[in-house]
Amino acid sequence: MLCLFKPGKRSFYAMRWFLAQAVLRLARARPGFLRRYNLTMNAFWNFFDMLLGLGAEPRDLTFLQISLRAIIVFLVTLITMRLGHKRSLSRKTPFDAVLLVILAAVLSRAINGSAAFFATLGGGVVLVLLHRLFARFAFYSHRFGILVKGQPDIIVRDGECDFPMMRHNHVSMHDLEEDMRLGAHIDDLSKIRLARVERSGDISFIKK
Repeated sequence: MLCLFKPGKRSFYAMRWFLAQAVLRLARARPGFLRRYNLTMNAFWNFFDMLLGLGAEPRDLTFLQISLRAIIVFLVTLITMRLGHKRSLSRKTPFDAVLLVILAAVLSRAINGSAAFFATLGGGVVLVLLHRLFARFAFYSHRFGILVKGQPDIIVRDGECDFPMMRHNHVSMHDLEEDMRLGAHIDDLSKIRLARVERSGDISFIKK
């Protein structure tokens, strides 16, 4: 069985199989081991249940239980976000922002006890992995990238405004002038060759 797995890359199921085999061998060698093992595991899970209040109603959770839940959720979220990519934290597009909004909404339920603790953590991990999968597809497929991330729109060309496109993107002249001052550091529209509403919603400028 060992030759089926690359060193350092054994799957979770393989490791679980090896642990199960080790427990069975000990159980055969020592008849009382399995009973003691079950008692130990039951005591461990009962202690863990009491510590986090896994079976308690949300209103019955203590300050300590909520604090411990928050610490675990924080650590799991930190590890999970490392499984994603850096752009998921930058909120460059609605595609990135929606991950953070939903992830925060889902994981908050694990802290306040309004949803099953471990199932909610698992759901958060699935969301991050799904975001990573979609980002990978978008990298290889331009059409899919446009579908999930959108595309930029040109609202100014050679100093002339495209008012239908500005209306489509809900950009007023005041918005355009403000972003032009902040981004291009000029206040003369005739000096702008191109202005785009990027996929993030920011307006970028190219001067003449």
